[in-house]
Amino acid sequence: MLEMSKLDLAGKRVLIREDFNVPISDGEITSDKRLMAALPTIRTALNRGAQVMIMSHLGRPKEGTFDPDMTLEPVAHRLSELLGLVVRFEKDWINGVSLQPGEVVLLENVRFLKGESDNDLELGKAMAVLCDTFVMDAFATAHRAQASTHAVARFAPVACAGPLLMRELAGLERGFMAPQSPVVAVVGGAKVSTKLTVLESLLSKVDKLIVGGGIANNFIAAAGFDICSSLFEPDLVEATRDLMQVAIDADVEIPIPLDVVCGREFSEDAAPIARQVNKVAANEMILDIGPKTSSLYSRLLEDAGTIVWNGPVGVFEFDQFGQGTMDLSMSIAESPAYSIAGGGDTLAAIDKYGVGDDISYISTGGGAFLEFLEGKTLPAVGILEERSM
Repeated sequence: MLEMSKLDLAGKRVLIREDFNVPISDGEITSDKRLMAALPTIRTALNRGAQVMIMSHLGRPKEGTFDPDMTLEPVAHRLSELLGLVVRFEKDWINGVSLQPGEVVLLENVRFLKGESDNDLELGKAMAVLCDTFVMDAFATAHRAQASTHAVARFAPVACAGPLLMRELAGLERGFMAPQSPVVAVVGGAKVSTKLTVLESLLSKVDKLIVGGGIANNFIAAAGFDICSSLFEPDLVEATRDLMQVAIDADVEIPIPLDVVCGREFSEDAAPIARQVNKVAANEMILDIGPKTSSLYSRLLEDAGTIVWNGPVGVFEFDQFGQGTMDLSMSIAESPAYSIAGGGDTLAAIDKYGVGDDISYISTGGGAFLEFLEGKTLPAVGILEERSM
């Protein structure tokens, strides 16, 4: 791919696709981490004499319809504070934007434009006309072929990768192109159906696979234990059992929890009940792993050369069912292994337990992170590779 950092941007109109899908409450941004991550890209473009336009999505509005709750205007205000200069906000921009050298303009939510999610070619052409150089810098949206991530890159005079995107790909490739063994993957989540292809793909890449959350419940059921009222997908128990056999044939260890922490309701007030995995009562649901299982996982992570982490192992939002995820996060942080973490719930756990400084690489992507793990070519990356030829 062409890289923004290696291009002459002096006097150029530069259109940067960032991921500013930040949490906003009552018009106030509650976390500006994604804005902070994009600052080096924006400053580099400015320092090289570019006229900078930035586009992003926010939330999931009805496409083609303005929604005042999902306007990017608050982002423009916060970005102005972070950059120390006025970031002009443009509400109506698709038909043209006037710019001065050294100016930064934030364009309104791309999802207010009809055709964005369908990767409409005419919309992509209209975006491309705005610029001399298009910069794809939003890894978290790279798995989506949309007008602002894909079609625009097809038609822009120059299409390149931004520093944040390059950093993401380099961090992930280090863990997957030549990983240090043994490789341990931790995959959690509510449903095995959402990550079945990821699990299948990982079996050819890892030495050990730790599963957590509702996904683990399917594995517990497939191993022959009664999970009673726990969340799981009964129609996928057989597929899970097949996956376990593939793991055995590939000499990949998938440890089944030895003990669990249950509750009689899914509630922040539910009392935690420690159980051996074969002793769960009919009116109980598994909501966390137990201390023996935590110790087992800790030993596996302690000996790892590379760790890939996507998803918690329990309902860590409720403190009484968060001990397993806390122990796991601490074990990953303390491990000498090269560790990669990604996904929204994973980032929330990292923040909650304060281990961010001890994770080797933290990815901003959720879906993009998972598709990278599967070995898929991300559409926004693929088009940049095509344009560089």
